[in-house]
Amino acid sequence: MSDKQVPIGSGFGAHTTADEVLASLDLSGKRAIVTGGHSGLGLETTRALAGAGAQVTIGARSIEAARSAVAGIDGVEIDRLDLSDLESVRVFAERFVASGRSIDILINSAGIMACPETRVGDGWEAQFATNHLGHFALVNRLWPAISRGARIVSVSSGGHHNSAIRWEDVQFETGYDKWQAYGQSKTANALFAVHLDRLGRDTSIRAFSLHPGKIFTPCSVISQRRKWSVPAGSMRTAIRLTRHSRRHPRGRHPGLGGDLTATRRYRRPLLRGLRCRHPRNRWRSRRRQRPCSRSRGGGTPVDLVGKADRH
Repeated sequence: MSDKQVPIGSGFGAHTTADEVLASLDLSGKRAIVTGGHSGLGLETTRALAGAGAQVTIGARSIEAARSAVAGIDGVEIDRLDLSDLESVRVFAERFVASGRSIDILINSAGIMACPETRVGDGWEAQFATNHLGHFALVNRLWPAISRGARIVSVSSGGHHNSAIRWEDVQFETGYDKWQAYGQSKTANALFAVHLDRLGRDTSIRAFSLHPGKIFTPCSVISQRRKWSVPAGSMRTAIRLTRHSRRHPRGRHPGLGGDLTATRRYRRPLLRGLRCRHPRNRWRSRRRQRPCSRSRGGGTPVDLVGKADRH
């Protein structure tokens, strides 16, 4: 199931900010759920969506940390969610469904990266469990509340190049490699979006995955502090982006000015009819293949959540 990616002529690019993408949209009356919406790219996604008028529910492990991070952002509520704990996922979803509200936008943004070998649940490898299984369970349990025409975004990564799904040893029981484990979880995010898009298409529920780019977030900062091995080129790029972002006020730089790509997916009529595919040869060449999204390219959560039928 390989597919050559081509530009769609969206009019947006690497230097477009989320604020610019959402400038002409009014999301008043829309409800978004953003997992990890208080940190890193998730926080910028929350800020951008709330700024456009959406009501945002954040799923966070620490209510206190999330409340502090989003202080001053209107239209945001916080509920406890630990994606590595399926009981926590169940309680979060059941509480939301019982509220009678509907979901227009669901952004699976939370995740962990290249952590030391950790087991959760019934012995699951922590990155696969948190980044994929937790979100898989969350979407399934929230399904009764997901509106017709909703957008569901899975934040994958260029790290999916590091590993396909290791069907013979998904849980890394015979030897753990933190970057392969991370890559496998990101591949799972993309494949989940592919199949979910097929399942939801009859009710106009569309699913996307994306590569948000290399930007310093709490994940990468923690990795550096713990002296985990980060590919040199990736770290240099992250440092360069971070230095560049310091010269731009928040909301003006694609790195810190709102999570750009998900915004684009909220508004582009160009997305109509496009199919979400994950390239079979995704690990062959980083230059030739990009992570799956229906736009045939990378991006960030805000430009993926848009109404594709908006004119």
